[in-house]
Amino acid sequence: MRTFWAQGYEGTSVQDLVGAMGVNKPSLYSTFGCKEEIFREAVELYDRLEGRATSESLSEASTAREAVETMLRSNARAYAVADGPRGCMIVLSSLLGAPENESVRAFLAGNRSEGEAVLRDRLARGIAEGDLRASADVHQLAAFYTTVLEGLSIQARDGASAEKLNLIIDAAMLAWPGG
Repeated sequence: MRTFWAQGYEGTSVQDLVGAMGVNKPSLYSTFGCKEEIFREAVELYDRLEGRATSESLSEASTAREAVETMLRSNARAYAVADGPRGCMIVLSSLLGAPENESVRAFLAGNRSEGEAVLRDRLARGIAEGDLRASADVHQLAAFYTTVLEGLSIQARDGASAEKLNLIIDAAMLAWPGG
């Protein structure tokens, strides 16, 4: 997971994976079948381990606004770590690449779309619970805050500090309906 996260899908060779996993190529292929299958399992592991910041923020916050802000800030903290890969593996692993890797890009796009849907559902819950005004466009808000989250990932990979990421979040929260 960390190898793909640091180097991206196309930047990671089978030899890199052999070294990271401490196995030989035949064992790697017999266990996983191909590089793409290893990558898909790495993304599932990433979701389970690193995705907790998002899922806990969205499920545990008492209001939709608190959920969004907590999601952004907890991910900013995770993205700006001093040791290990910075940013989000799912955002950064395969935005561009060779045509033969379209299935990987589609897989990650689907993953990001699912994340946006979870956020949209949380915003709809905010309307139902009365902490987000009924006229709020949950599709627009979910798309906007998902884009902010993805942008934080890119900023972090480029070396932005946690302080800079939090300034971006401060600005993004100014767009919240009703202030």
